[in-house]
Amino acid sequence: MRRLTFRRPDDWHVHFRDGDLMRAVVPHTARAFGRAIVMPNLTPPVTTAAAAAAYRDRILAAVPEGVDFTPLMTAYLTDGSDPADIVGGFRDGVLAAVKLYPAHATTNSQFGVTSIAAVRPVLAAMEAAGMPLLIHGEVTRAEVDVFDREARFVDEVLLGILKDFPGLRVVLEHVTTSEGVDVVRAHADRMAGTMTPQHLLYDRNELFRGGIRPHMYCLPILKRSTHKKALRAAATSGEACFFLGTDTAPHLRHTKEAPCGCAGVFSAPTALEAYLKVFAEENALDRFEAFASLNGPAFYRLPANETRVTWEERAHPVPQAVEVPGAGEIVTLFAGETVDWSPVA
Repeated sequence: MRRLTFRRPDDWHVHFRDGDLMRAVVPHTARAFGRAIVMPNLTPPVTTAAAAAAYRDRILAAVPEGVDFTPLMTAYLTDGSDPADIVGGFRDGVLAAVKLYPAHATTNSQFGVTSIAAVRPVLAAMEAAGMPLLIHGEVTRAEVDVFDREARFVDEVLLGILKDFPGLRVVLEHVTTSEGVDVVRAHADRMAGTMTPQHLLYDRNELFRGGIRPHMYCLPILKRSTHKKALRAAATSGEACFFLGTDTAPHLRHTKEAPCGCAGVFSAPTALEAYLKVFAEENALDRFEAFASLNGPAFYRLPANETRVTWEERAHPVPQAVEVPGAGEIVTLFAGETVDWSPVA
């Protein structure tokens, strides 16, 4: 039985939603991770420092008693965002970063950015302040194939941002393609890429294994196996520009199993099991701590967590779903399956 001890990890990309759903899912992230970058795509979105502070308070109220967990808040970038409010929130310690959603790219992104020209003043202010920009990297034009949206974004939008704002610190969130890996590596002095468990574990065939599998539908969508191989190589390489970001995205079962189902994989309860599976398969467990616990804090200029945790290669079953009292249930990654790794108390 293999054992692995490492610093308590952080999750640099989570969706908590709000209300009853938030209260049901926050404990799963808080028990596994010391900190998490919290996405702002609520309804209405979290667009100001004041709204982020209020949302942070609601999240903290949902953290189980005795659990040490810090939510790191982000602001939702819109065409009308106020540079002074954004940078002021960063300097005051309320905001850790800003999230750029291209309009209509994913869940609750209808208020997102319609053109980079509209947000140039905000990006310039962030560049001067050293504030990170987190990007959902997809173009959203109807004529672009859904499997090509990230690669097209890199060529058509991201390279321009990097050129026009050479001091801006950028995270390409949930990298899913070899093109995404390449652009992060090429700008590793000021750029990072997060990777989700599902994009490291699966290719697009998983969407159709035994029929349509709505709980594996996410955006950016699962890609070809060639891209999965590039992601796994990057994640397990030990390179400081790649680190853990689950993009855990809870949706009630009935909103996933619907004629027009929501995008998102709820991985929080089994995320570390998933990542450990990948690193074990790639014979890279010696580089797991860098990916899960060290590279992210270094990019965000934060200290690594001091607490250590231990996991061992011991199988345990995964429940079918997480209950949301009075609302329904959320199907989790590996629902009803057995996973190989378990935490040691």
